[in-house]
Parts: sequence; structure tokens; C-alpha cells
Amino acid sequence: MRDLYDIIGVNKSDSKGTIKKAYRKIAMKHHPDRNPGDTKAEQKFKEAAEAYAVLRDEKKRARYDQFGHAGVGMGDAAGGAGAQGFGGGIHMSMDDIFNQFGDIFGGHNPFQDIFGGGGGSRSKGYARKAKDLRVSIKLEPIEILNGTEKKIRIHRNETCTTCQGSGVREGASPSRCRHCGGSGQVRRATQTFFGQSVVVSECPICHGEGTIIENPCRDCSGNGITRKSANITIKVPKGVASGNYMTLEGQGNKGGKGVHPGDLLVFIEEKDHSYFTRHGEDVFIETVISFSQAALGDSIEIPTIEGKAKLSIPKGIQSGQILRMKGKGYPKLRGSQRGDQLVRIQIKTPDKLSKEEKILFENLYGISKLKPIFRKVDL
Repeated sequence: MRDLYDIIGVNKSDSKGTIKKAYRKIAMKHHPDRNPGDTKAEQKFKEAAEAYAVLRDEKKRARYDQFGHAGVGMGDAAGGAGAQGFGGGIHMSMDDIFNQFGDIFGGHNPFQDIFGGGGGSRSKGYARKAKDLRVSIKLEPIEILNGTEKKIRIHRNETCTTCQGSGVREGASPSRCRHCGGSGQVRRATQTFFGQSVVVSECPICHGEGTIIENPCRDCSGNGITRKSANITIKVPKGVASGNYMTLEGQGNKGGKGVHPGDLLVFIEEKDHSYFTRHGEDVFIETVISFSQAALGDSIEIPTIEGKAKLSIPKGIQSGQILRMKGKGYPKLRGSQRGDQLVRIQIKTPDKLSKEEKILFENLYGISKLKPIFRKVDL
């Protein structure tokens, strides 16, 4: 089992404040909101939280310093990884972490946001929240360049207008939950290595409401919500890129009575362009010119994101060289400065010659014959 101080990245002599600061840093790095779907990050997030649960408690920390993992119920006396977790044999769930360490995360439980509520949230004063919605919109290069406004149609849960989200039939009232006695919570006592531990969780029958609906609304079957379509206008700023997303608060699914609406997460996708490849704010394009243009120089018209522009080809340019067109790329997100357009030059070698062209090239060969030049290639 890893040393708890090493997990958080602190020394044994560090103060409680230093440990808290270090834990917050590593927890934010592996936070589930920043690493969606990453099981390794989630494991590290839990591991750090369980280590902090011991080190922030002076008594547990003292027992750990004296007896190691066995002193706080983690693993066996030999330091092996046993079946028990931290804090007296109970592994910490995500809800445990966010509810116990509200001061670290600002009292915000992302799992309530994503799944529409969490265990024990009412006992900690957190408001329940409906599920978020996720949509993707595809943008043309010109829309990314200037910013745009998109209108989309979504399907989401809306508050039932018949019962106003209560889920109760007109003229009826909710009944007190018999399982929890109307508290919305259930308590479970377990015997641990250090004594009795009481776990408070949300009532599984009334889901923390304290009441149950015996006469449900006919239109929503007691759910307090109905499925409807909605038109949403999205203002997209200039400079966005694939993978960026916007959060429209309260535009996701609506909940029943006492449930905050979820958010609408709008993910950006860029449509493929016929010529351009994007890298940050810069765009890349390749153009093919003739031997004559390369030798004598030229001025050509070249496509850009916003139309066309003139590009000067310097005489004597070599195949593979890149020319830069300043300020012809994408703008920085939330900024006015634009990237550049980079143009890679390729010189075309003709594979078929007319009689006249053949005579000209033979004359040129006699004038400017070049001995082969050899160079070492680094692989």
C-alpha cells in the first residue's frame, strides 16, 4: 500500500494547512468534471480523498504515524492491501467525498449535477438537480472566424403544468413516508475497528423528500415532469475549436418540485475544409507551382478562411518551403489577435512535355547543368 503522505505529495512534518492545500491541488487535477470517463483519474481522486480523510484528522494521523496502515484499518499489519478501506473498513464513495469535503470543492457535488441528485445531499443542504443535456453543433470556418448564432431544437423534460411539478393529483396531498418517518433520511449503525459508526443516507423509498405520492397526477404519472420540445438560441463566440463546449445553465432537463433544472452542454465540432488544416489559431494549406514560377517568382491568388488573397512567391523558392500570411488564421478565443496562414510550396515536375517545351528544357539543361549534391539524412 502506498504511503498516505506520498499519495498527497506532502512530508510527514507538514502542517494541516499544507496538507489541505496539497490535497485540493491533486483532487482538482483528477476531478471527475475535468476527466470524464477516465477510470484511472477517478481512482486517483478516490485514493487522494481517502488518504486526506486520515491525515486531516489528528487522532487518525497520529495512529497512522505510529502503526502505519494497520493503525487506521487499512490493510493488514504487514502493510498488505486488505479488503478494508479507509476510515474503519468502509471505502469512500463519490458522494462521501463531496459531502465530507465540501470546504475543498466549494460545497458542489458534480455527481448530483450529472445524475440528478445524490445520497445524503439534503442533510448537507445541497439542492437536487435534474440531469444535464448534451448536444453537438457543427460550424463552418467562417462561423468560427466571426462567431455566430445557432438555433437548435432539443427534447427535454419539462415541469408538468397540470400538477406544477408536484406529481400529485389535483385535490390530493402527499403522504408522510413511513420508512423514514418524514425525515428523508435513514440511519444505519455499523460496528467498526474503532467503535460504532452511524451512516446517514437518503431514504430509498421517498428519495429524500420525506413524503410519498399515493394519488399521482394523471398527466405525468407522479413524476412531475413531461417530455417536450424546445427551441434554443446559442451565441457562439469567435475562435472556438473542436472539443470546446459551452454550458447554458438551466437549459437542460427540468425537474419536479424542489429540483433545480439541469444545464445544456453544447459541444463544438468543426466541419472539414477542402483546403485548410487547423493547428491552434494557425491554418495550413499547400499549393503547387511550376519551375518557372519558382525560378522567376510570381504573385498568385490563394484561398483563405474569409475568401481569397494575393501571395507573393519569391524567386528561387525551393520545394517544401513555407510562406507565412500574417493574420490570416483564426482569432484567439476571447481575444482579438489572429493566427497566421502557412502555405507550403510544392514544385511540380512535368511528366509530359510538348516538343517546344522539350527543346526549351534541353537548352536550359545545357546552360544550368547541376552536378548531383549528396547529403546525409537523419532518420
